[in-house]
Amino acid sequence: MLSLDNSVDASLDLGSRSDVQTCTDWKAPIIWDGMFDPDLYDKTHQSEGSSVALTVFAVGRYLDAYLLTFLNSSEHHFMLGLPVTYYVFTDTPEKVPDIKLGPQRSIKVIKVKRHSRWQDVSMMRMKTIADAIESDIRHHCTHVFCFDVDQVFTGRFGSEALGDSVALLHAHYYHLPERLFTYDRNPKSKAYMESGDFYYHAAVFGGSWNSVKALTESCYQSIMEDKENDVEALWHDESHLNKYMWLQKPSRVLSPEYCWDTSIGDRNDIRVTRLLWATKHYDTLRTDQHV
Repeated sequence: MLSLDNSVDASLDLGSRSDVQTCTDWKAPIIWDGMFDPDLYDKTHQSEGSSVALTVFAVGRYLDAYLLTFLNSSEHHFMLGLPVTYYVFTDTPEKVPDIKLGPQRSIKVIKVKRHSRWQDVSMMRMKTIADAIESDIRHHCTHVFCFDVDQVFTGRFGSEALGDSVALLHAHYYHLPERLFTYDRNPKSKAYMESGDFYYHAAVFGGSWNSVKALTESCYQSIMEDKENDVEALWHDESHLNKYMWLQKPSRVLSPEYCWDTSIGDRNDIRVTRLLWATKHYDTLRTDQHV
């Protein structure tokens, strides 16, 4: 029996995708194209009053390179039919583009400090998200989804993705054996893992506001404990997220359709792409002082 995040999950057809794993060992669904009825999910979440906060960080050159495309594509594909509030965290609020928003959609721009190292921006977002949930989001939204800005929506990213605690299968690891997962293997780090269930991608995570608040607070606490011990996890906040999701199993897992890298090439099990990695320009974007 599937563990239901929502009553509409009873409609999921796990057998429709015999080519992939559609359920975890702890009975959480893994969402693939063909398993769900989009209209039924949207109607259910609309009737239940679901609303979504989307958080995204656009600091330094990342704003100019990616934010406009990210927001415009989101307006065409992300949680259409539900109230959505964008929370854009940036060091240059005056540069946030003015985009045309659909009905029941709004944007809040929040100024954050620029860190000299991109790794610190990546890790400090956990505290920033937790603080925003406590001070604002929890009063307005039932769910939160957190995204990296260097991505582009290309297909439906809808209410079928909503759940209490949502993790994403990393596109580069879902076909690989566990021994190749890039968990943090340093026993001195709070992110240390000997084994796990899947390798999750920190470019997309979400859930109910209280679950995302618990995750981000826990990851931030682990990051700060590592800092005190002069340790930095291998993949920064992603390493800590993987550790948290191993100890606190997600109630819902998204297939790599929800964050695909086209450089991998064609895969028979990827019938649709909903969010794509944007072209990375790390050589110019990740220089010190220009995160």
